[in-house]
Amino acid sequence: MLHHVGIAVEDLEKAKERYGLLGYALEAEGVVEGQGVRVAMLKKGESRLELLAPLGPETPVGRFLAKRGGGLHHLAFATQTIEEDLACLEAQGARLIDPVPRPGFGGHRVAFIHPSFSGGVLWELVEA
Repeated sequence: MLHHVGIAVEDLEKAKERYGLLGYALEAEGVVEGQGVRVAMLKKGESRLELLAPLGPETPVGRFLAKRGGGLHHLAFATQTIEEDLACLEAQGARLIDPVPRPGFGGHRVAFIHPSFSGGVLWELVEA
């Protein structure tokens, strides 16, 4: 099941306003120091958008914005068996950015899969 769509943005406040025009409301906001990012989780119905603004230019999202500009950053999939899913993906040839889950936004454990496995889209597993 899709947990959320991650979107890299330069200006978090402006992005929250823009998506608010579509009826998305702020569900939670905070900082994930380990990933160098400010996060705003927006929700409308059952769909979620995770807006990501870098804490600096040398963070993963900062480098992403410098290289590609704002836009789709990742697709996040909910799982209750993150370690099993990582092992299964790795057995199928996926390059795991995170072979072991790490702390993510909202207290969830997360792990990222390199986009080379999924046709150019970064995947995130979110233990929900």
